Amino acid sequence: MSRGDRQAMFVSHPRETGLVVAAYGRHCLVETPSGHRVVCHPRGKKNLVVVGDRVLWQATHDEGTIESIEPRRNLFYRQDEVRTKSFAANLDQVIILLAARPVFSEMQLARALVAAEAQNIQPIIVLNKRDLAEPFELAWNRLAPYREIGYAVIPMSVLSTDDAGMAELAPRIDRKVTLVLGPSGVGKSTLINRLVPAAGALTAEISHALNSGKHTTTSTTWYWIDSGRSTALIDSPGFQEFGLQHIDPTALAGLMPDVRALASQCRYYNCTHLHEPGCGVRAALDDPGPEGSNRHLDARRYRIYAELFAELARPRY
Repeated sequence: MSRGDRQAMFVSHPRETGLVVAAYGRHCLVETPSGHRVVCHPRGKKNLVVVGDRVLWQATHDEGTIESIEPRRNLFYRQDEVRTKSFAANLDQVIILLAARPVFSEMQLARALVAAEAQNIQPIIVLNKRDLAEPFELAWNRLAPYREIGYAVIPMSVLSTDDAGMAELAPRIDRKVTLVLGPSGVGKSTLINRLVPAAGALTAEISHALNSGKHTTTSTTWYWIDSGRSTALIDSPGFQEFGLQHIDPTALAGLMPDVRALASQCRYYNCTHLHEPGCGVRAALDDPGPEGSNRHLDARRYRIYAELFAELARPRY
């Protein structure tokens, strides 16, 4: 072996910046600023990388190694008593996709909204299956308190080629990074395929690159909507439960805008809004103002608050 060959063996590749666009087990796919994608592995035993992370990585033959994760703006995740599940990092907003059928869980919706508020991520509620007239009307009425609070709620039929909801959604996601979140059966894959026509081919390529067999509900994937790579959608696995064990019960009121607005009227600064005298939240329930006033609090929303507070305040063993 010549001296030059021996020196070449010890030449280290420079660290490069990249964006994590897919993750599966201990593999992830990193996109370089030029658009090239490389399969990378984390250093050490744990993989703390999530889709949306900006990372420094180093080439190792035809793959790469994640050297470090850049500081995150936010991290959208859920946590139960057993484990933490991270969806994505560095988001501008999250679409919470619901459907007129199957009937959605208002508690699960509230949990996702609380998690978004905790990370300063803008939520957009989309109600799908407008073509089912009667179930849709019932579901739309259930969402009235959320429209009253000020959340964006968009009616949609993702199967329709001329749906007004799609036209309303388009400018809201333009030049933003948006996570699409929702339980199974609400039309999430259809929405992704409408917004990203090449999504099916892209997921097949990613599955092949990560050697993950199939990609449907097992991983999270980043899609560019435009050729200029300024607008992105992130598809996430469906979920049935959404734990909030990372939320302190005393912080809960501040993460529910309607409760937060009334909490400023409480007599005690550390009011739990469950039993204290002089509570502005409970006073609004006992003597509500008209709908649309700053004293109105929907009774269902208060029940959700009380149930979540009790859950988060339970001792953990």
